[in-house]
Amino acid sequence: MPNQPLLTGEAIYRLIPQRPPIVMVDTFFSADETDAETGLHIHADNIFCQADTLQEPGLIEHVAQSAAAFAGYAPYTRGEAPKLGFIGEVKKFKIVRLPHCGEFLHTHLHVMGEAGGVTLIAAEVQVEGETLATCQMKIFIQEGE
Repeated sequence: MPNQPLLTGEAIYRLIPQRPPIVMVDTFFSADETDAETGLHIHADNIFCQADTLQEPGLIEHVAQSAAAFAGYAPYTRGEAPKLGFIGEVKKFKIVRLPHCGEFLHTHLHVMGEAGGVTLIAAEVQVEGETLATCQMKIFIQEGE
């Protein structure tokens, strides 16, 4: 895990269009052409938490917002607003275990390919080096205004 995050807290809003109570990324560690690292502190008041556990939709939304932050980082570095993205497909979603409130999700994204405005990413969500979930996700980025 990188030592110093590039963006944390409300600074994440520069990368993603979501706002509370649906913000599922609070740390952006790094990005290059094909890979990014994000994170999320899971708090008990998270809209996707139930019985001290982040539920499946919360994991999916975390990966989707991590992908949005990844896509929004390059425009951010150029002083541009992030573009709106949409989940096109989630597949091979495997949960080893659900994370608990108080844990910190560390997520690695890897771009597997891009074509026709669609980006295919692979994601791995970990807590302290333990893999909790993996998936592939197709993301559509809206062009223009």
